Amino acid sequence: MTDTATQKPVPVTVLTGYLGAGKTTLLNRILTENHGRKYAVIVNEFGEIGIDNDLIVESDEEIYEMNNGCICCTVRGDLIRVVEGLMRRPGRFDAIIVETTGLADPVPVAQTFFMDDDVRSKTELDAVVALVDAKHLPLRLKDSREAEDQIAFADVVLVNKTDLVTPEELAVVEATVRAINPSARIYRTNRSDIDLTKVLDQGAFNLERALENDPHFLDHDAPDHVCGPDCGHDHSHDHDHDHHGHHHDHDHHHHDHGHHDHGPSPIHDVTVQSISLRGSEMNPDRFFPWIQKITQTDGPNILRLKGIIAFAGDEERYVVQGVHMIVEGDHQRAWKDGEKRESRLVFIGRDLDREKIERTFKACEAQAD
Repeated sequence: MTDTATQKPVPVTVLTGYLGAGKTTLLNRILTENHGRKYAVIVNEFGEIGIDNDLIVESDEEIYEMNNGCICCTVRGDLIRVVEGLMRRPGRFDAIIVETTGLADPVPVAQTFFMDDDVRSKTELDAVVALVDAKHLPLRLKDSREAEDQIAFADVVLVNKTDLVTPEELAVVEATVRAINPSARIYRTNRSDIDLTKVLDQGAFNLERALENDPHFLDHDAPDHVCGPDCGHDHSHDHDHDHHGHHHDHDHHHHDHGHHDHGPSPIHDVTVQSISLRGSEMNPDRFFPWIQKITQTDGPNILRLKGIIAFAGDEERYVVQGVHMIVEGDHQRAWKDGEKRESRLVFIGRDLDREKIERTFKACEAQAD
């Protein structure tokens, strides 16, 4: 035990995306490019016959297959077993990649690394990367909730197969991705061709590291993180986000996720919404019971939550993040001189009561005493 305890946790990248979005192409790129790192690959294949495994090019990497489909607890148990087996072979690889089946919900996979103590002590969830087929996304969102969950849950989204759509169609797809998940980094790709440094070793799931790398990570009005540097499209629509919490109130929640910030979207089947909260310093005696209650009552509908909280009388920033009903938080670092002490929290989920969440969040402010 002692030798593994001193080792740095092994980073884990979860690759997700609908069937045909380009995951296997990206995986092959990772396995064949000359980056000097060794990867262990876990393929979660739906059904008894592993097809994807046959498509993966021959390489020195080791490929492990999980053949049991998508049921949360089965995936989790299987994944824990595979990862624990890998951990008994230290030094054989630098990082782990988990490729989920196209039908899979990435949440249980991510939760395994987020909440299983044994796995967590040896590995670290680095980023959830979702691939999106630019041409077929509108259709996918109409017929599949999983396609939407994959985007909502991702830290990095690759809008792939851009050569198959017009610039106008691409703009609609990107606006839709942005509406579902305002804080993901978006890159346009063709044949999954991307600089791997933008996908691997991101530290994007670790909110503390994400904030260190990009202090504006939770500021949706900050244009510098909206897209990849090669994106080049107009960011002016993001300035609407200054009002946080004063968006138009729509009764129908499927219109209530930021489409009014991006111009109307023809894709109306999007059911995931994001709620951005901004407040002053919080009273911890009110904030902690509040977030506990919200996650217990709305947990199944909350895909991700992440935020930085300023507590009255506390010299350090408090970083909080959650997946469904599991929430954790920790002090990150001291507030810098001149840094605005404000609390920011982002919920991404379904059927969330925006008005209630905004109102009760506000009631946790210290100045409400």
